[in-house]
Amino acid sequence: MKFSNFLFPESRTPENDLTIIDDSLREAVLCDQLGFDAIWLAEHHFDGGCAYVDPVTFAAAIGATTNNIKIGFAVAQMALHHPTRFAEQIALIDNITKGRIIVGVGRGTAYNFYEFRGYGVNPSEAQARLLEFEEILVGAWTHDDYKYSGQFWEIDLPVLRPKVYQQPHPLIIRACSGLDSTLEMARQGRPFLMNIQSNEVTIDRINQYKNTMRESGFTEESIQYNLSQSWIWRNVYVADTDKEAEELGIPCFRSMRAYLSDNRSRLNTKEELLGQSTATTGAARDSVDHGLIYGSPQKVYEELYNLNKTGIGGIIIHFRLGPMSWEATEHSLRLFSEQVMPELNNN
Repeated sequence: MKFSNFLFPESRTPENDLTIIDDSLREAVLCDQLGFDAIWLAEHHFDGGCAYVDPVTFAAAIGATTNNIKIGFAVAQMALHHPTRFAEQIALIDNITKGRIIVGVGRGTAYNFYEFRGYGVNPSEAQARLLEFEEILVGAWTHDDYKYSGQFWEIDLPVLRPKVYQQPHPLIIRACSGLDSTLEMARQGRPFLMNIQSNEVTIDRINQYKNTMRESGFTEESIQYNLSQSWIWRNVYVADTDKEAEELGIPCFRSMRAYLSDNRSRLNTKEELLGQSTATTGAARDSVDHGLIYGSPQKVYEELYNLNKTGIGGIIIHFRLGPMSWEATEHSLRLFSEQVMPELNNN
């Protein structure tokens, strides 16, 4: 199983943005030095939930200051981008990093309707925009004189420059918030990104994904390869003792979830809140029991052991939770890399 850091840094006031952005760059460099496999970047706007806001710009900054670590999006919100511009930007970053970019894509947030409003996009169009976007990306990266005519985009592209470094193109992985979308990726023979679920749900979905690929005619080799390129998300805080991890990790986790929820209540309209799915707002990510792994290195190892046996390619770990300090985050990262990662790699 590969290990990665999800840079999803909260900044509650504009005055604090620069400090948090600087800390996040420092965190990326540290993860490169500690031997993490990847850094993942989020995309959220207008609320301070993700201080650097734009994962594409931030990926370029990380690419210029690191040497080995891969850089992925978890995820770039396709409804908020222009496909030709995005294809060019990714091609440039792919060259800057010599092929270290992973293109994680999604339809856009299921909660923050104000993000769509800020970009003048109807959220009901988000899924259809995602599907067009994926098709245009592959076409722009693999064909000269590329033309596309769809519901949202009319593209006439003589040639994309620079060409992507990875051939035929960087890996595109779609985020799957539910079982149906995960199984759709299985039928298409594509890897997936899975948001936070309980271990029981995670293991069940992985098993259903494998079975659906088999039923769709894919070989065992293809199934194992796809799983090796798929990732699941967890919040993790490691401290020297279980007690220390509980005393700091749980309050930071709860504060983070409350801040995100308050933003949605404050910035979404009443009509948008009424239309929001109750199933998504009660997700595992809000629960300490299912949404947070915390403890000493030994306890965290034990929590992750069963996930390591599923065949999943990697785990996307959110280390800096809400108002957690840089110092606490750095200590957690070092403990994880020095004491948890080796044990999981050996078992």
